[in-house]
Amino acid sequence: MTQLYFHCSHAQGVLVDQSGTAVDDLNEARDHATGVVRSLIMTRSAEDWRSWVVHVTDKVGAELFVVPFAFVLGRPH
Repeated sequence: MTQLYFHCSHAQGVLVDQSGTAVDDLNEARDHATGVVRSLIMTRSAEDWRSWVVHVTDKVGAELFVVPFAFVLGRPH
């Protein structure tokens, strides 16, 4: 297992993942990143999440990949 961190950001700020999550592989990391997006967009908020991005990093801060919230949200109707 590897400890990865799922930081969320947009032009006006960053939500830092202080504790991280242990994952077995990059597929599990991708699924967790998608879950992070879904949990944030489900909160009662006026935030427009489409410009946000999840940055998946390792313990030394190296970015492994990003997941744009828009990828999970899809196109607005």
